[in-house]
Amino acid sequence: MGHSVERILVTGAAGQIGSELVPELRARYGEDNVVAAGHVTPLPPDVRDAGPSATVDVSSYDDVDAALKRYDVGALYHMSSILSALAENNPATAYAVNVAGAYNVLEAARSNGLRRVIVPSSIAAFGPDTPRENTPNDTILRPTTLYGIAKVFGELMGNYYAEKRGLDVRGVRLPGIVSWKTEPTAGTTDYAVAIFYGAIREGRYTCYLRPDTALPMMYMPDAIDSLVQLAEADPGGLEHHADFNVGAMSFTPAQLADAIRGRIPGFVMEYEVDPLRQAIADSWPDSLDDSAARREWGWNPKYDLDAMVDDMLENLGRKLGK
Repeated sequence: MGHSVERILVTGAAGQIGSELVPELRARYGEDNVVAAGHVTPLPPDVRDAGPSATVDVSSYDDVDAALKRYDVGALYHMSSILSALAENNPATAYAVNVAGAYNVLEAARSNGLRRVIVPSSIAAFGPDTPRENTPNDTILRPTTLYGIAKVFGELMGNYYAEKRGLDVRGVRLPGIVSWKTEPTAGTTDYAVAIFYGAIREGRYTCYLRPDTALPMMYMPDAIDSLVQLAEADPGGLEHHADFNVGAMSFTPAQLADAIRGRIPGFVMEYEVDPLRQAIADSWPDSLDDSAARREWGWNPKYDLDAMVDDMLENLGRKLGK
């Protein structure tokens, strides 16, 4: 296949992050050079129709290998995963996608000579034994969820492939992500998206986490930036590989509700705590120390809480026709 720019494959292209990462990569590298790969969830039409797309089951090594060969892939963003609360209810599927899938992607990438693989991790890699305030980049990883265990596996395997198998693997530990484009799913931090739908549609929201549950969060444009900036960073400056903390803001449900109330004065927040998601949130950090990412590749987020709330209300209001 004669082309000047390498082909990039994005697994999980129908997901919350993948569906916004693909258009950004296509804008940067050309629509024909970015293959959007989905599996169970249908690709959003704008992602499916704007460039090449594929169906790839990451739990099958042969499927991943075939896609890399068919599209002559040079770099890969591995965004497929079964999220936290869903994984607890479907352990076999979560293992097949999150653990076996990560291995299949890394090994197929190595055997096909890919130049670079981005395997994002998550704050779910931490656990109750991890220091909660300003969580260090290099600290104890002893998660108590299947999703988190899979993320630790991905980090350790990514570092192993980078150090022992000659594959350039990189990854950030993403906090909770807030976005207006895709509907919230079963993530533990998705209250921070659902609250905006409730605020705009009904002027109220019932939150499944306690009002004082502080969690590290990030607005989607910053999440996309963190992945692309790390992928493009000069390898000479990188001491870490697949395990960079990236921070932007931390807030509680009560603080987010206050910020929304400043713009929608009658907004009512109620609480009905879901023990599963509260227990998951309680095992995660309150805030992150991302000095390694700032030092090694210049990480610097653009959005704080107020900027995010303004942008969410404006864009989601337009999307919902309010």
